[in-house]
Amino acid sequence: MILSEEAEGLSGKAVIVTGGTTGIGRATAKRLAAAGADILIFGRHERELNDALDDIESSRGSGSVRGLTADAGKPEDVERVFAEADAQIGGVDILVNNAALAAKSVTETDFAEWQEVVRTNLLGYMLCARHAVDRMRRKGEGHIVNVGSLSAKVREKGSDVYVATKAGIEGFTDALAKQVAEHGIRVSLIEPGLVATDMTHDKVPPEEQPEQQEEGKILRAEDLAECIHYVVTQPKRVDIALVQIRPLGQPL
Repeated sequence: MILSEEAEGLSGKAVIVTGGTTGIGRATAKRLAAAGADILIFGRHERELNDALDDIESSRGSGSVRGLTADAGKPEDVERVFAEADAQIGGVDILVNNAALAAKSVTETDFAEWQEVVRTNLLGYMLCARHAVDRMRRKGEGHIVNVGSLSAKVREKGSDVYVATKAGIEGFTDALAKQVAEHGIRVSLIEPGLVATDMTHDKVPPEEQPEQQEEGKILRAEDLAECIHYVVTQPKRVDIALVQIRPLGQPL
């Protein structure tokens, strides 16, 4: 991708990627690390974390890569993540809010499951954004990227719980962007269509995903990583509010 001569470099930038151990988060952390950023990722499972750290380390640029296990929906875990970022990478210049859980309809699940999904997919974004904004305001700049979903527009049958969280992220992003712009903080929303990750195995079996990628029916996680890299490297005067990105063969 050809960037503007005024594009912001990522060398020395402190980046937190939530849900950075798998899928879009992992691909994004790997892309930004290759560009020289100092990366901190977290996820809920130790095995996935270690695998992701090895993968990201293998292609990183001049920056560093660190990680820990944490749950984006738990206040004590998020506080620990940001304390680690303060100590290890100098705070946060860029937050990529990405950690999310798949969910079925309210007709097929119970209240406890709805709570967990809302806590992770929506409250987790809000909680991480609050910690990031507190630090970015002191710096007078920063960038928050919220990874949503085109499900907020398409509103597929059987996905009402998930759709509710992604629609909530749309409203949250718009309002937060207006709240923090005066402090030099940009807030962007990325809404992907169908992406080949663990979350889509129920829709597209893993063995079918390579062929569907070739047919333009499903995106790769790396497609989203490239998009996010573009968004966070634009000149400071440029505010990319919304990007909707879908496979060519996915109807809306």
